[in-house]
Amino acid sequence: MSFLNRVLGIAGGSSFPARDSGETATVRKIVAELEALPAEQARYVATFAAILARVAYADLAISEEETTRMEAILEEVGGLSESQAALAVHIAKERNVLFGGTENFLLTREFAAIASREQIEKLLHCAFAVAAADGSIAVVEEERIRQIATELKVSHREYIDIRARYSAQREVMQQLRAQRQDQ
Repeated sequence: MSFLNRVLGIAGGSSFPARDSGETATVRKIVAELEALPAEQARYVATFAAILARVAYADLAISEEETTRMEAILEEVGGLSESQAALAVHIAKERNVLFGGTENFLLTREFAAIASREQIEKLLHCAFAVAAADGSIAVVEEERIRQIATELKVSHREYIDIRARYSAQREVMQQLRAQRQDQ
């Protein structure tokens, strides 16, 4: 049985995945494109990329800076080559724009099922890095990261501790500093 068939839960040449595979269509598509990777690594990278795309698309646009940041993160965190990272990000962005609303919670739940606590924290740091790629973390991006943290069962205190490292890039804080300078 091919790698793709195993990951998708397809037995004996059937063209339909098993109903209990637990993976979203986005994860299956990215994993299929990254067949050279071990199955668990491909699944981890696929969910990681999809969640980063979810953050990037929070403001209904994914900038070139966010794309570049996501690719660099996937190279570092996922151990991907430059071309694999670009492909994974491209697919994650495309699928998020098309199907994000229907898959978002499922993707986060899937990531939570396969990730360690350390990997969840790393994801949140990376999510803030993607949101800050253009120099400012928009309120809507910050809200999206908070939603993801809640879905991953990250405590409020843990979330605040992670967010504090990005205070200088937070739009809210930048506006507050600008107001103080104007006074």
